[in-house]
Amino acid sequence: MDRAGGLRERKKEETRRAVHAAAVRLTAELGYEQVTVEAIAEAANVSRRTFSNYFSCKEEALLHGEHVYMRSLTQAVLDRPGDEGAWTALRAAARGVYAHWGRPTDRAGWARAKLARKHPALLARLLANHAELARDLERALDGRRLPEGVRPAVLVAVFLACLRVSLETWTGEEAARDLAEIAEEVLDEAEAPFRP
Repeated sequence: MDRAGGLRERKKEETRRAVHAAAVRLTAELGYEQVTVEAIAEAANVSRRTFSNYFSCKEEALLHGEHVYMRSLTQAVLDRPGDEGAWTALRAAARGVYAHWGRPTDRAGWARAKLARKHPALLARLLANHAELARDLERALDGRRLPEGVRPAVLVAVFLACLRVSLETWTGEEAARDLAEIAEEVLDEAEAPFRP
């Protein structure tokens, strides 16, 4: 039973990734406004109904990579040793996640990041996703040692602002360097007030 369930989940994730990849590819080729849900479904070789089983709209399909990134960042914080301070756990989680994301060879990631900041509908959804990520990270920090006088919401807001600046720098440099390298620089600049 578990094996069948695992296979089913893998197939679902493969379909989700295929639809996401088709959405990103078509948007890069045709432009955001020209891409329809039907075109994405056709390019991913799935039905319109199957598309709707995975995503509610084309914006959600386009930003699926962002959603995966958010889940992995939150999980990476939860997986850190419980005796680490909050800022240390956040930095280590980002370092681990960025080891797999944001390399100069990750042109798809760079294209997604650039695209998401160009279109109001995508930007609105991205901002909503970031608000959700902030709440999730605050919960993930529950029970961790915080810098004196700093609330979890403030710490998370500074951390996410650093990641945003890193991403904007990375896209501005057209992914010439690792996103991880840029994030380390930006987090170093912000870290001093949050050292335990």
